[in-house]
Amino acid sequence: MRNRPPTGRRRLALALSALLGGSALIALPTTAGAADGGVAVQYRTSASGATADQSEPWLKVRNTGSASVQLSQVKIRYYFKADSASTTYRFACSWAVKGCANITGTFGTLANPTATADRYLEIGFTSSAGTLASGADTGDMQLRFYQANWQTLNQADDYSFSGAQTSYADWSKVTAQLAGATVWGTAPAGNDPTDPTDPTDPTDPPGGGQSLFDDFSYASYSDPAISAHGWNVRSNSGGPGVPGANWDPSKVTFPTVSGNKVMNLETSTAGTAESTKQTEVVSKSTKFKNGTYAARVKFADAPQSGPDGDHLVQTFFTINDLKAPMADDYAEYDFEYLPNGGWGESGNILYTTSWETYNPDPWQAVNQHTESRQSYAGWHDLVLTIDNSSIKYYIDGQLFGTHDAQYLPERPMSINFNQWLIDLAGQTSTTSRAYNEQVDYVLHVKDQVLSPAQVSAKVAAYRTAGTAFVDEVPAS
Repeated sequence: MRNRPPTGRRRLALALSALLGGSALIALPTTAGAADGGVAVQYRTSASGATADQSEPWLKVRNTGSASVQLSQVKIRYYFKADSASTTYRFACSWAVKGCANITGTFGTLANPTATADRYLEIGFTSSAGTLASGADTGDMQLRFYQANWQTLNQADDYSFSGAQTSYADWSKVTAQLAGATVWGTAPAGNDPTDPTDPTDPTDPPGGGQSLFDDFSYASYSDPAISAHGWNVRSNSGGPGVPGANWDPSKVTFPTVSGNKVMNLETSTAGTAESTKQTEVVSKSTKFKNGTYAARVKFADAPQSGPDGDHLVQTFFTINDLKAPMADDYAEYDFEYLPNGGWGESGNILYTTSWETYNPDPWQAVNQHTESRQSYAGWHDLVLTIDNSSIKYYIDGQLFGTHDAQYLPERPMSINFNQWLIDLAGQTSTTSRAYNEQVDYVLHVKDQVLSPAQVSAKVAAYRTAGTAFVDEVPAS
């Protein structure tokens, strides 16, 4: 978690991501949902041969419902069998009625490989792709993918391929999701995009399952239990944030809200570096890697008092240290909410970002992100899952973004919450103002992917049992 200009960050990250086989995904705004209708997918291939230097799945999406559909809510999966386990693929869009700049393509690995599929290409749309009226379709999307070394592809054993399909027609061997629900097609057996990955009892998950849970029931930032439970309330100087600002542990408090203790991170300023006080709470141990991360967090759009407009960042994230510029064992996974913009944005925006590596000077970054430009003021359930195939971000029970296996962590990480100011340019007043980010609980379950519903059930079980803190996660 550090200062970085996201406009340049995103531009460079997208370019590097394209070179490395990834692409940015765009968030799923809450407008028309699956309950309002559905979509169908039509498919054709531009060449009938099963052997080729690239695969060319050309697609159209048609709105079969009665209400308009935001294309940014639609995800399509084309399933195929990799020619070897080590093969790296690249995605490209040759031409599209909606514009190639508005179409994303990312690759994933199936949890349950079959004889005809162990990978998929997921097609998504940016918010600029707009909407589909009832009965309308996207028109041509002339898509293609190929091996990074341009070796010949064998499509004969690819689940979604048909050499006979040389004109557009409905095709059930691709799937489509609308607002996180599968509404079209049949995936290879055991691989529906919305299937839960762990149907077992969420309070006793197998295969790992050691948990960290903290309800943040502390008296103050100086409560000895905070340190005993493995947390550090930051007081040292340094980034991210306004140069010369202070990290003030006394601004981390534990008020009772609606009968429940929460952790409150207050960040304040009077328009100068000396008056700026930021807050951070970080786990002292870097022992967290694959599994499920969850927190209930309250974001704020406005200060408690005083003028609004500061370029504020409110976060929940995991991270390890960058051992050298562009080191390939770096990892970071962020929820970052900017209520007043910043990094080139002018309004509310929420990012989820998965980091491969970066170079602080000159700035370079390899990452993949999902974004949504809307207000997220209020309480939200944030869930991050990491397994051996992908990184998934959920907000309030809905899938927000899926990031590629390229960004999986190589080393364990810490768990962090912080709130800080990017700069002092958003609001130049010298009147004091203070912003609050609140945290209800944090949960990590080692090596176990839980659905958002399972997370809620596990937290409820801890609270029913009167368990305010547990840490079973072994040291790395």
